[in-house]
This record gives sequence, C-alpha cells and structure tokens, in this order.
Amino acid sequence: MKIISLIIPVLLIALLAYAAFKKVKIYDSFAVGAGKALPTVFSLFPYLVTIFIMTETFRISGVSDALISFLTPVFKFLDIPSEIAPLVILKPFSGGGSLAILTEILQKYGVDSYVSLCACAVYGSSETTFYISAVYFAGAKEKRLIKPITISLFSTFVSTVFACFICRFF
Repeated sequence: MKIISLIIPVLLIALLAYAAFKKVKIYDSFAVGAGKALPTVFSLFPYLVTIFIMTETFRISGVSDALISFLTPVFKFLDIPSEIAPLVILKPFSGGGSLAILTEILQKYGVDSYVSLCACAVYGSSETTFYISAVYFAGAKEKRLIKPITISLFSTFVSTVFACFICRFF
C-alpha cells in the first residue's frame, strides 16, 4: 500500500481525535455547518440550472456543430487536429460531456496517437468556464461577466494551441 493513500484517513482520524480532545460534538457541528450551507445551495441552484439548460440547448440546436464546422479551418491552420474540435467547443460548458468526448477520441484513435495526446492535453489544460462562472458569480454582488468569461475563453484557446504544439514533440 502506498503511503499517499493513507493521507486522508490519517487526517480524518487526527481531526476526530482533536475534536474529542476539545470535547466538540462532531455530529452537531456538522449539522449546523450543513444548515448554514443550504442558503448558498439555494442561491446557486438557478444559475446552475441555467448553465445545464444552455449546454443542452447549445448541443441540440446544432449551434455547436455549426461552430465546429466554422472552426475546423482555423484549427487546421493552427495545427490543431480537427478531431478534437468537439472537445474544445464543449469543454467550457460541460466537464462530463467533454469527458465523454475525450473517451470517444481515446477509443477511436488509441491512447498513443497525436489526436489523443492533444485531446488529453486540452482536457487537462482547460476548465468548464461557464459552470465556474455561474458558481462564482452567483454569490457576487456585482455581476460583470463579459470580461472574465472572455479572458477565460481566450486563455482556453491559447492553452489549446500551446498544448497541441507541445504534443508534436512527444
């Protein structure tokens, strides 16, 4: 057994021992903390539902296919495999959906192919921009979304180009 797999159990036991030493009622403290979290959950819920609906609408409406068709020549010019275009387009919207696309790419092209290496690098070097924005800005008083989302999408694009460039050497 590797020592790293013991870190969380050891921390949990140390936390329980410390709580027992301080005579803290663990279950009651947990229930109070969970109760304080409920207003946050309720304030986030509308934003998350909106993101899920937008993601599904984006996919079903055909806008994602049109965007992929539009970006394929740009990807080809930048030496990004066009096979990963669906992953690049979906990743800012959905982590689960992009993981499914990554799995399909790995199954279709094999794990050692250039396309798969690029897909893995892109998946690991980007984030679900809209989901994170929904969670972050749900609690913020000021909701200026355009600038941070634009910067995040641009950095995702730059990381995609750079990741595929690096994959050329492996």
